[in-house]
Amino acid sequence: MNYTKKMLRDDALKGKTIVVTGGGSGLGKAMTTYFLELGANVVITSRNIEKLQAVKTELEAQTGGNVLPVQCDVRHYDQVEAMLKASVDAFGTVDVLLNNAAGNFISPTERLSANAFDTVIDIVLKGTKNCTLAFGKYWIEKKETEKVVLNIVTTYAWTGSAYVVPSATAKAGVLAMTRSLAVEWAKYGMRFNAIAPGPFPTKGAWDRLLPGDLKEKFDFSKKVPLKRVGEHQELANLAAYLVSDFSAYVNGEVITIDGGEWLKGAGQMNMLEEVPAEMWDMLEKMIRSKKNK
Repeated sequence: MNYTKKMLRDDALKGKTIVVTGGGSGLGKAMTTYFLELGANVVITSRNIEKLQAVKTELEAQTGGNVLPVQCDVRHYDQVEAMLKASVDAFGTVDVLLNNAAGNFISPTERLSANAFDTVIDIVLKGTKNCTLAFGKYWIEKKETEKVVLNIVTTYAWTGSAYVVPSATAKAGVLAMTRSLAVEWAKYGMRFNAIAPGPFPTKGAWDRLLPGDLKEKFDFSKKVPLKRVGEHQELANLAAYLVSDFSAYVNGEVITIDGGEWLKGAGQMNMLEEVPAEMWDMLEKMIRSKKNK
């Protein structure tokens, strides 16, 4: 069996409108592409509107679907409300919110400034809260039901992990929010679930996390019992199922898709204990140089 094949039937998401934060790159783009192929309208958001517009052109040509790019910094509630309004104005309603926007970098925690820590917390936890609160309140006010919120977390949301402490802290909060609202807001016709991916390499995120030759030094496939990393379509298949009507009885669940990695060794980044101080100095310089380009 080819696990890179598409799973659901072609019309599985026909008529649905899905908002994907961080939908213009990496795993967000992969999920957006599949949603479009399954018949959904998709709103993609990030801070970089030029990039989003280019992705709109690319994906509409590729899939024949409808993409609405909306510039939005999820850290700011007023921008989230404006993004929601733009989505409703364009498509009449929103059926699914996929909280995918994230920020992360590897570093010994003692090297982090308070602002660096806050940046990750604000994007991941505060951003997810902002979107969830804005969309949830809108659906409740309008008495709209059969809505879905899908959050992207990580396996170290429950194990913790060294060297990505802000991300682990934020993702743990998102996971708690997912499970809590799955109970509290079910009465309004909302379902809340999460996906915890293992290693799914994406050029942008992995270049930032593991710059230079670190990707070769720390081969994630060696940590996975299945001896490989994930294919983007595998994650897109799972996400499409969880936002579709086929998963109508799945609520409050977090599904791990990591080839057994976390069971083999908790804390995805704990292996970075082997990095000497001199290399951390070099990594910081490389990361700063990339940010300044």
